[in-house]
Amino acid sequence: MKRIQNSKLPALYLRLAIGSAYLWEVADRLGLLGKHGEPHVGWGDWAHFVAYARQVMGFLPSGLVPALALLATLGEGVFGLMILTGLYTRIAAIGSGILSFCFAIAMAISFGIDSPLGYSVFTLSAASFLLATVPQYEWSIDAWLERRTVNKRLLDEAQFDMSQIN
Repeated sequence: MKRIQNSKLPALYLRLAIGSAYLWEVADRLGLLGKHGEPHVGWGDWAHFVAYARQVMGFLPSGLVPALALLATLGEGVFGLMILTGLYTRIAAIGSGILSFCFAIAMAISFGIDSPLGYSVFTLSAASFLLATVPQYEWSIDAWLERRTVNKRLLDEAQFDMSQIN
């Protein structure tokens, strides 16, 4: 039996799952999903997120935690948007893989290995690195930019060929 080598739908699924998960978490930290304590709200505001970040990064100097929490949130927001829209997808996927791997290691140090395994943080990291290996990202800004570049190159070549005829 011949296996079909088509990664279009799985790649799209990875992009949607990873990108939306990051954006959901950022929205939660900013209070966009509701207040702390409401159903389906993890943090509800920045203060509760930083308190959690202090637990996760308890092995680091406490003065670094707010800056690292901000950096992680910016990374998750930027990588989430880039992956979801398919803009520089490979770079964003690698960044996502590194960021989530660092988070998984910090969770393992602070809470034990069962925490990043139970919350699938290593899975997020692996999925991000897998996404980075996909040869093409259909239904993405990357694909649109690539088609645009190829079409422009073909048009330039056609115009050059036409000038040779005249």
